[in-house]
Amino acid sequence: MATTIQYFEHLEDLDSESKYLVHKAKETTAFSYAPYSKFCVGAALMLDDGTVITGANQENASFPLCMCAERVALYAATSAHAGRTITKLAVVAHKKNHKELAAATCCGACRQVLLEFEARQKKPIEIIMMGEAGKWLKATANLLMPVSFGKESLE
Repeated sequence: MATTIQYFEHLEDLDSESKYLVHKAKETTAFSYAPYSKFCVGAALMLDDGTVITGANQENASFPLCMCAERVALYAATSAHAGRTITKLAVVAHKKNHKELAAATCCGACRQVLLEFEARQKKPIEIIMMGEAGKWLKATANLLMPVSFGKESLE
């Protein structure tokens, strides 16, 4: 696993497994419920046995009750496949009724949840996202949130 954030100019530059997860995440945006932001987000993660779990963002008129695609996928994975290790997570987004992908990195809440998942499984999760200027990046939650809050903060 990389110790720095890796950047890629084009989707084609990613490894085949990452490209596959990006494709699955893009497909999953069709299940996004985004009547307020009109920003459709899909996530696809891979478990250590090759199982792929997807999630799409779910909005609510009471905005704090919304759920990001990443957390939908993470919680679905742990609920249906307890004990499995999550190896990779791809996140993509586009504006409603647009086909081209838009830059979308994990929000702070999702980064915090990803940190907890990495701590629970004692292994990093490779996160694939499209950043600014259409460049793709790979990182771990620890790289995305280097000064973090964790279990040891409560001791």
